[in-house]
Amino acid sequence: MNAAPPRLASLDALRGCTVAAMLLVNDPGDWSHVYAPLDHSAWNGCTPTDLVFPFFLFVVGVSVALAILPRLEQGSSPLTLTRAALWRALRILVLGVAINVLAALLMHGVHLRFPGVLQRIGLCFAGVALFAIHTKPRTQWLAIALLLFGYWGLLLAGGSLEPWANIVSRTDSAVFGRFVYLLDPATGRGHDPEGLLSTLPALASTLLGLRAGCWLRQEKLKWLLIAGVLSLLLGALWSLWLPLNKNLWTPSFVLWCAGWAALTLLAFHWMIDRCGWPALGRRFGVNAIAAYAGSELMQILLPGLGLASLYRHLFANWMTPLFGPDIPSLAFALVFVAVWWLIVYALDRRHIHLKL
Repeated sequence: MNAAPPRLASLDALRGCTVAAMLLVNDPGDWSHVYAPLDHSAWNGCTPTDLVFPFFLFVVGVSVALAILPRLEQGSSPLTLTRAALWRALRILVLGVAINVLAALLMHGVHLRFPGVLQRIGLCFAGVALFAIHTKPRTQWLAIALLLFGYWGLLLAGGSLEPWANIVSRTDSAVFGRFVYLLDPATGRGHDPEGLLSTLPALASTLLGLRAGCWLRQEKLKWLLIAGVLSLLLGALWSLWLPLNKNLWTPSFVLWCAGWAALTLLAFHWMIDRCGWPALGRRFGVNAIAAYAGSELMQILLPGLGLASLYRHLFANWMTPLFGPDIPSLAFALVFVAVWWLIVYALDRRHIHLKL
């Protein structure tokens, strides 16, 4: 068996910081009073919070370049690598569906949803792994272009880009019926920010991470810098015709987020791998899926065990009169992340790295 490729502390740190950010924005104390900088755009636009999931998918692509490609070059069978990647992707996808089923069973007012964050991660991981194992860089660049321009064509052909009326929402309604994240009571249409059609440009985000990871492996840091800046400029320019929109995962949004992700990856690599700065976030990074899935399960089980008043008693009752409703919601989210940092810290100290 070939030895596992060496890990880059900077990549673990970036992955971990991204996961910590996911927990922070996904777990406020009160969804009715989310601290403004931690909220998503209502529709068009891009807040810092909107960058978090695209960053994670970008890092998935980088990880494939650093973990799978070295094994392929060392002589591992493409068939063996393909089976392992698809099996891992399936486990991630099934875990996401299982969490959604559990939420529907235990949480009051929550309906069953088939798509989700883990499901999209699983699909994008499978896709980028297949491209990495079986195609050359030129084919990967061609796939990115086809995904972005082809998806743009679908959006244009679908007519309106408004909520519920766009082709992405209509596809989610047709494929999943009522088993999506949002339902419009007036029309019965559904929409899911991690729906089926918008996974196509999300795969492009992951493939851009794959190409960035290849440059990182080859120490082509200048290319990474140029690509990051160019991607930002192209995303901003494209947004003049096609708005930045996370819900639809528009191609302009793909390039805008990939640009920031590439520059952040370069900064982390330079500071941590080159200059020896502490790899803050690494402990989350080496248990990324476990931390995310575990946090989702905790959010499901706390209300299910009758502990829904925890937030009210420990945060809201005394903080709201002093600071308003948004600050206790933020405080709960920060404490939630801190609790999970203690968990992943304990796991890492015992060299326990849970993987699917």
